[in-house]
Amino acid sequence: MKEGRPLRDRVRGVAREAAKFGTVGAFGFLVNVVVFNVCSQVLGLAPIRSGVIATSAAICTNYVGNRYWTYRHRDRSGRRREIALFVLFSCVGMVIENGVLALSHYGLGLTSPLADNLAKNVIGLGMGSLFRFWSYRTWVFRRSGRAREASDEPLPVGSGAR
Repeated sequence: MKEGRPLRDRVRGVAREAAKFGTVGAFGFLVNVVVFNVCSQVLGLAPIRSGVIATSAAICTNYVGNRYWTYRHRDRSGRRREIALFVLFSCVGMVIENGVLALSHYGLGLTSPLADNLAKNVIGLGMGSLFRFWSYRTWVFRRSGRAREASDEPLPVGSGAR
């Protein structure tokens, strides 16, 4: 077992991180829902096209929030790598999110605006968000070398690792 902070402190750190990730995600969710409904209901674009546009807008919003708030204490040395991985994992999340929409809309024939919103913005986004949380904290916003040596979990807020 690794030496480092007690389990209770590590759990608190992950809980704090998950709360920040959720807050950033809530803002991204609003962007996603508004853009999706404007594209599909106002502009009359196809559901999947609307979903891709909406998720792309939310990805941009979420990168800024996650980099400068949720994971601000994480390593900043490889910005190109970080952005490339963020986009890669965000696109996998987009496929999950819009795959659920496609299955519902085209596969099951549930074509109402309510069905599209539930499929994309509740079920698909929930599944995609779980994947994104795991991938961002594991691969994108890595801990600095010092933090990796001390613990498997993020450093707590106020620890001086900014």
